[in-house]
Amino acid sequence: MPDILADFLVRRPEGYYCRYGDFYIDALEPVRIDVVSHAHADHATKGHAQIIATEATAAFMQYRYSKQPLHTFLVKRFEEPFNIAEVILTFIPAGHILGSSQILMEYKGVRYLYTGDYKVDTDPTCEPIHIVKADVLITESTFANPEVSHPDAVTEILKLKDRPFNILLGCYALGKAQRITALLNQHCPERKVLVHHNILPFHRIYDQLGNFPMKYEPYNRQIMKQGEPDKVYLVPPMTFNSYFRATKVQRAFASG
Repeated sequence: MPDILADFLVRRPEGYYCRYGDFYIDALEPVRIDVVSHAHADHATKGHAQIIATEATAAFMQYRYSKQPLHTFLVKRFEEPFNIAEVILTFIPAGHILGSSQILMEYKGVRYLYTGDYKVDTDPTCEPIHIVKADVLITESTFANPEVSHPDAVTEILKLKDRPFNILLGCYALGKAQRITALLNQHCPERKVLVHHNILPFHRIYDQLGNFPMKYEPYNRQIMKQGEPDKVYLVPPMTFNSYFRATKVQRAFASG
C-alpha cells in the first residue's frame, strides 16, 4: 500500500489545508481556493477567490453572502471527480443537510476522506449519506461518545401531535427547520406549519433543489390567532428567545 502522508491535511488558523493541492476545506478566513462541505455558517464563509461546492451549498451561500461574486463559485456534482493540482476530489453525500458532502481526496493511491458534518438517520429533505471506503478518515468527534444517544426523531415529533395549543418551535434556519417541516407533514399532518421570514428563503431553496414537497405557509399573525390551535410556528433561535411574552402558545426548541 502507498505511504499515508501524516501532513496531507493539516489544521491552520484559516482552516484545514492540503499542501499537495494548495487548497483549503471549510476555511474560516478568506483563502485562494476553499472547498466547502456544506452551507452552515461555521463551515461556509465568504471572501474567497474561489469556492468549490455542490449546487445546493452554493445556492445557500449565494443567498447568505449576496456580495460574494457569482463568478467565484465553481459547482460540482456528487460523485463527479475533479482535480486540484495532483489531488482528485469527489463530493460524496453526507446526509447532514441539502447539498452537504463528504470530501474524498485521492493522492498517489491513498484515499483520504473528510466527512464534514454528517447524519445517518433518514431525512427525506436531503441526499442520504453514502458510505465509501477510505484509507484515512478525518472526522469531527462531537458525538463520538458511544454513551451519547439522540432520541428517535419520529418519537419526538409525535409529542406535538395532540397538544391542545399552538406551538412556538425554535430551530436553526438551515437544515433543522426543513427536517422538522417534513416530520410534521409526515407524522402530524393536521398541524399547519408557519415559517418565520428568516427561515423562508431556505425553505424556498429546498423547494427548488430538493426532492421532498414540504407543506408550509409564511407566518401571518392573523392566521396564528384564528381557528383551531393547530399551528406550529417555526422561528430561528434569536427570535425564539425574544418571544418570552408570547401567550396562548406552548414553547419548545429543537436541538441535537
